[in-house]
Amino acid sequence: MVVGAGLAGCEAAWQAAQRGLEVVLFEMRPVRVSPAHTSDGFAELVCSNSLRSNHIANAVGLLKEEMRRLGSLILGAADATQVPAGGALAVDRSAFSRQVTDAIESHPRIEVRRELVRCIPPDEHVIIATGPLTASELGEALADLLGDTALYFYDAISPIVYADSIDHAIVFRASRYQAGEGDYLNAPLSRDEYERFIDRLCAADTVPLHPFEKELYFEGCLPIEEMARRGRETLAFGPMKPVGLVDPRTGRRPHAAVQLRQEDKRGILYNLVGFQTKLRIGEQKRILRSLPGLADAAFARFGSVHRNTYVNAPARLDAQLQVKGRPGLYLAGQMVGVEGYVESAAIGFLAGVHASFATRGETAPLPDATTAHGALLRHLGSADPEHFQPMNINYGLFPPLRDLPRRLSKRERHLRLAERGLRSLDGYAEAIGAPAP
Repeated sequence: MVVGAGLAGCEAAWQAAQRGLEVVLFEMRPVRVSPAHTSDGFAELVCSNSLRSNHIANAVGLLKEEMRRLGSLILGAADATQVPAGGALAVDRSAFSRQVTDAIESHPRIEVRRELVRCIPPDEHVIIATGPLTASELGEALADLLGDTALYFYDAISPIVYADSIDHAIVFRASRYQAGEGDYLNAPLSRDEYERFIDRLCAADTVPLHPFEKELYFEGCLPIEEMARRGRETLAFGPMKPVGLVDPRTGRRPHAAVQLRQEDKRGILYNLVGFQTKLRIGEQKRILRSLPGLADAAFARFGSVHRNTYVNAPARLDAQLQVKGRPGLYLAGQMVGVEGYVESAAIGFLAGVHASFATRGETAPLPDATTAHGALLRHLGSADPEHFQPMNINYGLFPPLRDLPRRLSKRERHLRLAERGLRSLDGYAEAIGAPAP
């Protein structure tokens, strides 16, 4: 049983059916219409017709190439309905949805039921892939099963930058109140620098809210630009407070400071703490790069605030995407804690494959961590549960390459990571019975 006919649910249902399983796929529309959707078609792209970069120098480009080679329904439909978009994969949204819907509805082993699922089905093998706008009844059932602290109904995420793009001659390591071993990097701002930053924030262009996001904000996850509009010193007394920090260049406390927290165990990625934002991506680049020490910041993820339902995957899911303590119940798509249409579909692929093996009493092999699929799974399993937030695929999640020439460009490093991942993919594809590309 698969609940939800978005990109992840359709991919999961297709992969299970292609491996000989009889699948029942539930979709609540038109019984109940999501405020984000406009049609009854499957795999509807709500926010954009772009599935981002098609080049493997970008991690999402590698993920898409892996999906092609593994026989993904979603990537096949995307390639078939592609429209010109430079180096990105953009699709005709209506044609894309129609192609996926037709493929699912015509599959001899998939039964489609247009019903609202209000509770977790008791069946032996169930995949829930209901996305960021899960029906309230099912959301409450998941909260009861997982615990309120493991299920989130909003997504307030801060930008993440690569450590090697931070200017460590300006940014210094310390903790507020001089506590601990100095767990944070700090970008110090003088009063003039802070005032200019606030001016830029207040004048910046933001992403307009969807109607269903109007009541999202609460005091614990206000966007930084909203805090700035409440008063010019709000950020200096909030996420940018400099209490207990001393800039080693001046020997004095800065007027404000941006703190960056290490996001991964290897110290490749750093999170701008408390900098959730609705700024457009171009504005995030422009304004955040104006901060001291971040002039050359390379972003692994941009900040956002939007309605979402996702679980604390490191605490609640096993390596097969099953809910711990509830074998046979799989979660897939954005609700496991990934960002993006492509990432959601990839997780749907994995859930469908894992459930297929489980019906035969077997455990599915896992993709190597050097592949994009494996890197996503490893992040979901090994991220810090205390600070877990949804993540796009990026090369900071991959195991590092060894013995690289010192002056290798970032693009060349990424290409080598991609080549290594594609070499690793062949064995995985054979092990799961993927069709020949």
